[in-house]
Amino acid sequence: MANPSRAERFRPAELVGLALVVAVFTGAVVGFTTREINLAAIFAGIGFIVALLVLAMLALAVGSDPGAHPPLDPPKPKAGAPTDSETAQQDVQPGARPTVQSDEGDEAP
Repeated sequence: MANPSRAERFRPAELVGLALVVAVFTGAVVGFTTREINLAAIFAGIGFIVALLVLAMLALAVGSDPGAHPPLDPPKPKAGAPTDSETAQQDVQPGARPTVQSDEGDEAP
């Protein structure tokens, strides 16, 4: 396995730092509005934990390996092959009974 780049090594520190900024902001807002240091510290701790969990889940959802998952687009039909709408419209006549192909190639009612 190749050595991780500097950006990959510092990614966890960036997430913790951003969670710390959210925690300080939350603690400052609660502290300035209520004037209670204990309550501000509790909300800062809760804000840190919640921000850290949310950022970690978002980092897992984004992922770092673009080739890890195949694309979700369906495969394109081959050239000359009929599409689903073309096959559905073939041999459809108003008032006609549908026919079913048997294994021998004979049409069965």
